[in-house]
Amino acid sequence: MGGSGSSQPAPQRAPILKTPWRDISWGDNREALHYLKKFQPQNEELKHIRVLFYGPVGVGKSSFINSVNNVFQQRMTHQALTSTRTADQSFTKKYETYKIQKEDRGNFYPFVFNDIMGLEDGDGRGVRADDLKLALMGHVKEGYKFHPLSSLSACDPYYNSSPSISDRVHVLVCFNNANASETKSSVLQKMKEIREAASDLGKKQK
Repeated sequence: MGGSGSSQPAPQRAPILKTPWRDISWGDNREALHYLKKFQPQNEELKHIRVLFYGPVGVGKSSFINSVNNVFQQRMTHQALTSTRTADQSFTKKYETYKIQKEDRGNFYPFVFNDIMGLEDGDGRGVRADDLKLALMGHVKEGYKFHPLSSLSACDPYYNSSPSISDRVHVLVCFNNANASETKSSVLQKMKEIREAASDLGKKQK
């Protein structure tokens, strides 16, 4: 007698959408670039819009800063140092501000980017959520070296006790890995704390 095994039906594939789920214009970007080049803050006391990037280690925060600078300078630049190694430790160690230079040297666009140490898995590693909260309020001075085991204190020379409106963060941008399901729970918890702190302070988030 021959075998009576039955073949399993092939799994059905999801139907292909007839129209894109989201329309994205990848073509002419001159209008957006023109807007940014002419942009000026409405508040005359504000020197620049400060945008702070945060997220897990190795998600491309520093690389994004370089990409933006490349567009404005129309050449390859390496303003923010990046690491070519795939590691679980942050390459960025200090609180640094990056300006985009205009065509006429000595002048800069009225927006700046702040890069910080990445969020790492576990306690005592990577940037502390408390330090990031202080940065949101403008209490962290340029060049502060993050210490995973302790937060910036009011007696530290890198603590800005009287931040101006330009020292404060105006926009908080979260970077994450495309494979977000692999993000460690401790990192997600830190991101949640930072997001809640930003909401309490009324910061715009992207």
